[in-house]
Amino acid sequence: MTRHGKNCTAGAVYTYHEKRKDTAASGYGTQSVRLGKDAIKDFDCCCLSLQPCRDPVVTEDGYLYEKEAILQYILHQKTEIAKKMKAYEKQKQALKSEGQLESKSEERERAEKFKQRENNIVSKPINPFTSGKTKDDGSQNGSASSSSSDTSAGESSSSSALPSFWIPSLTPEAKPTMLKKPSKTVLCPMSGRPLKMSDLISVRFTPLDPSLDRVALLTRQDRYVCAVTKDTLGNSVPSAVLRPSGAVVTMECVEKLIRKDMIDPVNGDKLKEKDIIPLQRGGTGFAGSGVDLKAKEARPVMQA
Repeated sequence: MTRHGKNCTAGAVYTYHEKRKDTAASGYGTQSVRLGKDAIKDFDCCCLSLQPCRDPVVTEDGYLYEKEAILQYILHQKTEIAKKMKAYEKQKQALKSEGQLESKSEERERAEKFKQRENNIVSKPINPFTSGKTKDDGSQNGSASSSSSDTSAGESSSSSALPSFWIPSLTPEAKPTMLKKPSKTVLCPMSGRPLKMSDLISVRFTPLDPSLDRVALLTRQDRYVCAVTKDTLGNSVPSAVLRPSGAVVTMECVEKLIRKDMIDPVNGDKLKEKDIIPLQRGGTGFAGSGVDLKAKEARPVMQA
């Protein structure tokens, strides 16, 4: 569509471009923006710091981390879990003490009620000439007392149901939030699965040019190659980490060479299926990479 067509306001049709422009200006409706390659981390970058790794380690799910960053994360999570557990134990002790106090008060109330009942028991002689009158009077008094008790019960129920919230002494108070028992398991920030320090596997990338230092290597777009085939690694190349040696190889090398004899080509150790860890990589900026490259912002929606 030409620029004149986009800015045309005399048309009889409300175009899609005008609708999007009005939605962005009004502040209502969900806004979605497609991300470019600049918003995607490289395959050799840490999932926490988003910077190229100096001492990379990988989890069993294939997420790459800087060793210092992931150890700091695990220690921070353990301290947070300890704080939550301490608060939970404090709440538990408070509830236990409140329950003991309530049980003691209930026992006291039962004892006082029993004493009152014992004191109210009085034996009186029965007069046979006034027994009928007393029954009639008692029935009338009973009906009157029942009606009065009903009215008083109705008043008490209405008063309990509708408190005078404007009076400070009758203002309802919010009860403290009950804490749940926290889990002692540290979870991976990316996969959400349990994570331990012993599960971290050291990774050794093979540089494209071993003569370059780290600063000069980071300035290049193609930094690392496959340890076996010497193919250039990147976000568009599926790769895997071999657990025994920590070497990074392409998935093509795994399928065509390594899976035939299941031997690590770097150190010669025997491999199992779980020793081949596919490396989680970022997108390429193209839709064909299978990565969702859209960012959405939920905003209020006007409904008629």
